[in-house]
Amino acid sequence: MSKSLVIVESPAKCKTIEKYLGKDFQVLASYGHVRDLIPKEGAVDPNNGFAMKYQVIDRNQRHLQEIGKAIKNADILYLATDPDREGEAISWHVFEHLKEKKLLKDKLVQRVVFHEITKKAVTEAIANPTELSINMINAQQARRALDYLVGFNLSPLLWKKIRRGLSAGRVQSPALRMIVEREMEIEAFKTREYWTHSADAVAQGLPFKARLTYFAGEKLNQFSFTTEAQATQVKQTLLDAADGRLTVAKMEKKQRSRNPAPPFITSTLQQEAARKLGFTTKRTMMVAQQLYEGIDLGGEAVGLISYMRTDSVNLAEEAIADIRALISEKYGASQVPKQPREYKTKSKNAQEAHEAIRPTSVQRLPEQVKERLTIEQYKLYDLIWKRTVACQMINATLNQLAVDLHCGSADNVFRATGSTITNPGFMAVYLEGKDDSKDAADDQESLLPPMEEGRPVELRDISADQHFTEPPPRYSEASLVKALEEHGIGRPSTYATIISTLQNREYVTIDSKRFYPTDVGRIVNKFLTEHFTKYVDYGFTANLEDDLDAVARGEKDWIPLMNDFWQPFTHLISEKENSVQRSDVTQESLDEKCPECGSALSIRLGRNGRFIGCTNYPTCSYTRNLGEDAAVSANPEVAEGRFCPKCSAPLVIKIGRYGKFLGCSAYPGCKHIEPLEKPQDTGVACPQCKQGSILKRKARSGKIFYSCSDYPKCDYALWDAPIQQSCPDCNWPILTLKTTKRRGTEKVCPQKDCKYATPYEGDPEDVNGPR
Repeated sequence: MSKSLVIVESPAKCKTIEKYLGKDFQVLASYGHVRDLIPKEGAVDPNNGFAMKYQVIDRNQRHLQEIGKAIKNADILYLATDPDREGEAISWHVFEHLKEKKLLKDKLVQRVVFHEITKKAVTEAIANPTELSINMINAQQARRALDYLVGFNLSPLLWKKIRRGLSAGRVQSPALRMIVEREMEIEAFKTREYWTHSADAVAQGLPFKARLTYFAGEKLNQFSFTTEAQATQVKQTLLDAADGRLTVAKMEKKQRSRNPAPPFITSTLQQEAARKLGFTTKRTMMVAQQLYEGIDLGGEAVGLISYMRTDSVNLAEEAIADIRALISEKYGASQVPKQPREYKTKSKNAQEAHEAIRPTSVQRLPEQVKERLTIEQYKLYDLIWKRTVACQMINATLNQLAVDLHCGSADNVFRATGSTITNPGFMAVYLEGKDDSKDAADDQESLLPPMEEGRPVELRDISADQHFTEPPPRYSEASLVKALEEHGIGRPSTYATIISTLQNREYVTIDSKRFYPTDVGRIVNKFLTEHFTKYVDYGFTANLEDDLDAVARGEKDWIPLMNDFWQPFTHLISEKENSVQRSDVTQESLDEKCPECGSALSIRLGRNGRFIGCTNYPTCSYTRNLGEDAAVSANPEVAEGRFCPKCSAPLVIKIGRYGKFLGCSAYPGCKHIEPLEKPQDTGVACPQCKQGSILKRKARSGKIFYSCSDYPKCDYALWDAPIQQSCPDCNWPILTLKTTKRRGTEKVCPQKDCKYATPYEGDPEDVNGPR
């Protein structure tokens, strides 16, 4: 048999696939993309049919050389990169490079795809090869060319009009617009007060709550009662009318059925992993890649899940049969629906030949492979396994009960609702998470006590509860991915990259797992939405993605598509180059005069973000922080009992980029500053200088750290809380308390070369206060 060479993307697959195929096959990795556009102007030539100039990526030069040597001894080349447009492009680039080097003479070149790394899937793919899809390759080239042309033409404009070092992207810019617009909604939101009334009642000795829905014959809405006086008066009226009891007026019972969620696609996996596991999209895809490529299960590496970049909810018939068999065996035959469930893919551009993300063998239970997986791998595999099994189980059946109770008369009505699970069905295995649910009990069914129509129940009290309307929540990674998918922006493989790019460019930050736009992000978005409105429009971006997918399906030619985009885009770039002034972008006029010279003030973009400054700069240098009142800026609050250690002048509270701090009132003559809160002395002597003591401090980011009181003379610092105990191994004067999820809290030697660690039995909070 002739020697065959198989090219995959990741080296993690090589040994496993080579073992499946036997000694007549050699498997090598491309290590991802092997070529890219040359990193300078002219890489894409719009005047020459958008011809592209590629070069080998430096880090993959040696891998291509190894492939080039191996192909000399092979008769057949199998291009087996991942089964998506990126994988198709990588295979094409490997093919083009080998062709340029004249290494493919008399060689048979075939394309194969593995949707899972199992022996059956790999051998079947090799037995049924195809050819490279020129349509998918053209679609990927068009995407790359568009991203290049946008970046290479729009980014220099941002440098000139805003600041150096900025960049813009075809897909990232609409995503940034989403985050900024949500922040503007929050800032413009006006909070409104409202009050609700609840009855604390008892029936058959069991307490329950009911909410007031009608008062004095009027159906209530959210803002029926908006003041405490109103609410108190209504409460008293109801108590007087009730005289200690409510009457059951009507009971409505109905049964409803709840369907399981479809199996995972890329976007839903990212959303659920964020909600349930706290994973970022980037981490989710990294861990999923590991599960797909193969895990050593004791002498053999096996791919545990199918390919994780997919927008199809299809499941193979064989997989469905295995799932149904497992459900019958593990949960009972009654939990298997009569007919297999079929799910319809929402995306019109989904590749139906692909499958949803599923275990390669549902018989491989998460508990059975747990000891072979890292904690993150186990959590994600467990999530995928449960979702896959649940999607083929029977519906959950719930009994719902609604009870109307009269208070004194039929004009005042309280309503109590509850439900019981008659048959949990799929809910016994898996329940889909929700974003920003205001009802903490969404997935917890409440139970009402037995009641009879016409019979009274005891009323213990009526509560009047104050509420305030809340603005829409900031995007989390899960809700941003969901919004991008709903608007058709990007594709499954790009969501993680979009989010990473926005963070790397410092256009957004994440705090408490929510996205906040930075000042620079706001300015860039303002510039793009005002001057390049069409190109950050959600509909335009989604339609362009649809057109590129049509190219991949062979329904459109990519060159005319590129022309349609490029001609108006380059014309707009030239127009804005001449018509837009930098001050128009980076300054926002205010209806306020400078307190020092009387000129107009404006919001401006500085090195450290936005601030308010005088338009008469540099003649007048008046500035203050954005959001700081002019009176506060002119008359800062004096910190009682705090004086400057350098000149003895009183210290005053100031507001800077990182919040409040203390500064000398004699500024600019004296520039001393210090934290608003005094550092806490831990009582542990500094082991480095032996003169100072270790202080507990807060970094600008808000993170706690520990450093010597004699800083800057001594620069000794730690991230973990110190304790005055010497290391038994190396005799270093102190130990630290280190807490990790895997090992818990330990006493650890802070010296890098010392590996001493022992469990700590006490409460870490008792050492130097909360950490």
